[in-house]
Amino acid sequence: MEADGFMRRRRMTADTSGDDAAVAGASAGAEIHLLGSRFWGVSESLVGTLAPRLTGEPELHVGHFYGSQSQEATDLSEPDYEGLPQGASTSTHMFAGAVAGIMEHCLMFPIDCVKTRMQSLQPEPAARYRNVMDALRQIVRTEGIWRPIRGLNVTAVGAGPAHALYFACYERLKKVLSDIIHPGANSHLANGAAGCVATLLHDAAMNPAEVVKQRMQMYNSPYRGVLDCMRCVWQREGVLAFYRSYTTQLTMNVPFQALHFMTYEYLQELLNPQRQYNPSSHMVSGALAGAIAAAATTPLDVCKTLLNTQESLALDSVSQSGRHISGLGHAFRTVYRLGGLPAYFKGVQARVIYQMPSTAISWSVYEFFKYIITKHQHEKRRIQRDGEK
Repeated sequence: MEADGFMRRRRMTADTSGDDAAVAGASAGAEIHLLGSRFWGVSESLVGTLAPRLTGEPELHVGHFYGSQSQEATDLSEPDYEGLPQGASTSTHMFAGAVAGIMEHCLMFPIDCVKTRMQSLQPEPAARYRNVMDALRQIVRTEGIWRPIRGLNVTAVGAGPAHALYFACYERLKKVLSDIIHPGANSHLANGAAGCVATLLHDAAMNPAEVVKQRMQMYNSPYRGVLDCMRCVWQREGVLAFYRSYTTQLTMNVPFQALHFMTYEYLQELLNPQRQYNPSSHMVSGALAGAIAAAATTPLDVCKTLLNTQESLALDSVSQSGRHISGLGHAFRTVYRLGGLPAYFKGVQARVIYQMPSTAISWSVYEFFKYIITKHQHEKRRIQRDGEK
């Protein structure tokens, strides 16, 4: 099967002639096997783009596409990477985003468990850890090998729709705002603004799962399982408990996403100025952008964890036994009373270690599935077109 060139075009980038030879020389179908099973049939050109450093073959360069399409972009033989088929783009973004979100949270869940533990303001003596690896060793040794992934199921259920909404909203707003703010080119401000707006939908879907997840991650968690935790929270604290940290979550994630996207775009300008499709530069930029944003927003994450978990020892220490901590201001005051300024950065190491690979995994998986789905849709249209001739 002849390999078709998948070109993501950006208005600011016009030099694409060097890619034609690499695309024209690719042939012979291949299969990607995931966990020993047949996953999807793709051409060798796709395999070459995923691992260009290993094969030594020329990379398939793909630039960003913003705004209106040129004559080449409308040619069915060379579909745009982001110019998905009309009427199918939103569903494609949602499916790719859902898979990316589930994989990101599931793969990084043990580190997320450690982060939650290390952000505890008044931890039990047996739950005090020196670093991330020490925490993982102690948890597995004293609480069992499955303890670091307790609550994984509710996270996976929440991450799917949350990330589907997030990526679909982001992709749509990014294009619209780019044409308004900086017509004809990419706009860092548009990328950051689109990510911030998309965060509203993401957190609305994810916040209840975060509450249940973090309560089950705490040391000596009294809940037998996810349903037991949900039932107890509902009966004792009411339905609003599932959104007690929502405003804090937004206060944290809005600046996080703004920093994340702006830093990512800035690093792409440095590492990949031609805006070619380069998986390694996307992973490095995403990881560094996630680390910087995570470190800067750690104080808000500590407050969010306190609002979600309502630590009994912390409440007792500030003479609020039987009461609940509510609101961002109340959480900030409580954190300061219990540990001063250093308390706002509890768990920063675990948060950065979690966020770096998490961001890289999320974007890599998202772009990969979007690429695969786009190719499948194009091949289907091409076969239909050939059949009509």
